Amino acid sequence: MPADGPSTPPTSPLGGDLITPRDLHAITEAQEMARLKEAQDLAKKKQEEQTAIHDAFMHQHIRPDAKERFTRAVRTAAERGETEIEIVRFPSSYCSDGGRAINNFEPDWPDSLTGFAREVYDNYDRYLRPAGYKLRAQILSYPGGMPGDVGVVLHW
Repeated sequence: MPADGPSTPPTSPLGGDLITPRDLHAITEAQEMARLKEAQDLAKKKQEEQTAIHDAFMHQHIRPDAKERFTRAVRTAAERGETEIEIVRFPSSYCSDGGRAINNFEPDWPDSLTGFAREVYDNYDRYLRPAGYKLRAQILSYPGGMPGDVGVVLHW
C-alpha cells in the first residue's frame, strides 16, 4: 500500500546521516581551492622576492672597500695557482637583451649590462683593463634551453 505522506530518505545502517556524493564533491572542491590559493600565494611571494632581488641588483653599488677586497681575492686565487675569479653572477634576464649578446659572443656585449653588472664593467674598463686584466662574460646555465645565469670572470 502506497504511503500517503512525503517520502523520507532511507536511514543508514551505520546510523546518523549518510554523507552524500554531493558532500564529497564539495569537500574535494574546497580542498582544491585551498591548494590553488596556497600555490597562488606562494607564486606571489616568490615574484615579490624576485622583484626585490632585481631592485637590489639594479641599485647596488661597488663597496668603498672594493680595492682591498679585490686585492685579497686575486692574491688568494693566484696563491692557489688560479688565473681567474668570478666577480659577479646574475640572471641573464637582467641584461637589456636577455643575455643574447653574451650568448652569441658579440663584441658589444657590455652594452647589454644593466645595474650593478654595468657598474662592475665600467670600473673594470676604467681601472683594471689599463692594468692588464681581461674580462669575459658567459652564460653559465640553460634552464629549459634558455640562457640562465651570467658569470662575469676576471682573468690575468
